Amino acid sequence: MMNNNWGINPVNYLFPGFLAGWLSVLIIPLALWSIFWMCWALWRAAKDDSKVWFIILLLVHTMGILDIIYIFLISKNGYKKGKRK
Repeated sequence: MMNNNWGINPVNYLFPGFLAGWLSVLIIPLALWSIFWMCWALWRAAKDDSKVWFIILLLVHTMGILDIIYIFLISKNGYKKGKRK
């Protein structure tokens, strides 16, 4: 890796290893959160035969926000606790 004229590696200055470790602590749970809601919303859209919403949910990733809106507000039956179809 190349250093500049002052002997400082700019990559280590901007992204130290300590900071990168803490960022993974935030990113991994956020990714799992997003995957959970995306899978549930895609399953509901497929079950409701809503092709447009399936494509929208597949292409637009909003960390679960759009997925939660679809599941609880837009889905044909909505989510009713204790009631399965």
